[in-house]
Amino acid sequence: MHSILAATDLGRAPHVVLVCYLLILLGLGIVGYLRGKATEEDYYLAGRGQGLLVTSLTIMATFFSGVALLGFPGLVYEHGVSAMFLALNLPVAGAAVYLLGNGIRKLGKARNYVSPGDMTAGYYGGNTIRVVAAILGILYVLPYIIIQIKAGGLLAQTLFGEDMYNTGAVALSAVTLVYVLVGGMRSVAWTDVLQGLLLLSGAVLAGIAVIASMGGPGEFFAKVAELDPKQLNMHDPAESKWNPWWILTFCLFGSLASIVQPAQWMRFYAARSSTVLRRSAVIFAVVLPACFLFGVMLVGLGGRALHPPIDPSMPLTAANLPEGLSKADQIAVFMLREELPMMLGGLGIVLVSIIMVAIMAASMSTADSNLHALGGVITRDVYDQCNPNASQKQRTWVGRIVIIVTTLLALLIVYLGENSEFGKGLLETIVQFFFLAMAFSCQLIPAAVDILYIRRGTRAGAITGMITGGAVVLATLFLTSNDTIQSIKRVIDLGGFALAFNVLVFILVSLFTSKPDPEHIAAFKRDLS
Repeated sequence: MHSILAATDLGRAPHVVLVCYLLILLGLGIVGYLRGKATEEDYYLAGRGQGLLVTSLTIMATFFSGVALLGFPGLVYEHGVSAMFLALNLPVAGAAVYLLGNGIRKLGKARNYVSPGDMTAGYYGGNTIRVVAAILGILYVLPYIIIQIKAGGLLAQTLFGEDMYNTGAVALSAVTLVYVLVGGMRSVAWTDVLQGLLLLSGAVLAGIAVIASMGGPGEFFAKVAELDPKQLNMHDPAESKWNPWWILTFCLFGSLASIVQPAQWMRFYAARSSTVLRRSAVIFAVVLPACFLFGVMLVGLGGRALHPPIDPSMPLTAANLPEGLSKADQIAVFMLREELPMMLGGLGIVLVSIIMVAIMAASMSTADSNLHALGGVITRDVYDQCNPNASQKQRTWVGRIVIIVTTLLALLIVYLGENSEFGKGLLETIVQFFFLAMAFSCQLIPAAVDILYIRRGTRAGAITGMITGGAVVLATLFLTSNDTIQSIKRVIDLGGFALAFNVLVFILVSLFTSKPDPEHIAAFKRDLS
């Protein structure tokens, strides 16, 4: 059995790496401010001029969060290769960027759209659909921001000590807030380039470290082959949620939901050209799955082989995990912190620090994108509609105020979650809601597909479809004890289940209500071509 060491003292290396990283982020924020213009379009879309490197990395960094880098190795550690098939959602998401993102970019460029609500209201008409689209987007964004701040606090605690959770969450939120406020989309995108490069290199480095620690690829796969057969096979739908039917539907609908959420939608608007966005989609579909499989999934399997639970047949509680590991989702940090310094000495400590900062970078890149998008959605879909004569300067400052208030509220919730029973319950509720976030975002898909490809739906159909899909998602919160609902959720992703009702209602209502004017539809068709 591989020895379990006491937690490795990383010394000052994490401090030095993190300080350098944060200073670079602040520098990028200042440069973004100096190159920016005092307009709403520039603040939210960087002048619609982002090139290939920035577009591809900002889409990847926004999609792939610190929660994924922390949580997915734990899922593989617990559920085996079944969880590895979640990587299928990455090429599906890349295809969605290619098929949906380019059309969204074309309409945004032709019609000066900034938010998802701009496009849905621009095609169907009226403010009701704008508000519904904004609400669905906000229900996706808010839990994401809170969970990313929580992940940042956990990483600070891991790197710097048990008492650094709150300090780490505040410090990382403050730095993120500064460069988002100062530079807008330009700063967010440039910092995403750095964070994306850290994320990808950190994932690859983690995979290399784990394989090397087990004696190379041959030894790695030999040890993995000795695992319990349940860890190496797909699970039965009757016994586990981690079965092929649920995973396939999650990979389809969860991927689409993550691509039509506000932060990604605005990145499509910001791309310089169709060529840039299509090439970014290909890079996304190839590079991110490779890094994910190599650097995230292999860490989980290697962790299970090297540090198995005390009793594999029992639930993975703290008492059933090996010494030094209190939760399954800590396996990546645990493995790297133990193996790299032992293998490489001082260099290993530096590499561990870089990987931990890469995970922080993943959290920050998702948090900053969603904070920035939330400011854009509320400004464009709420404030601008209430005050259409507002100046460009007023609009950008409203977005900044939204970002400040949201960050402070998220920090308060995370702080209360660590320091009070009320806060703990609230945070647990939000974590539960986090898994519903993609299901809400998924309800924007029928309208987006109709606008881009079909153009046979109506405003009433789109509104009632979105509301119906959202209502089905909410209903599952109150029907958790219903056996039929639980059986359905074991074989189909919740977003896909709700989307089926959305599409049905959308089609039926559209058959009996008035479509947009034919000339209006023809104008959209011309803009897309």
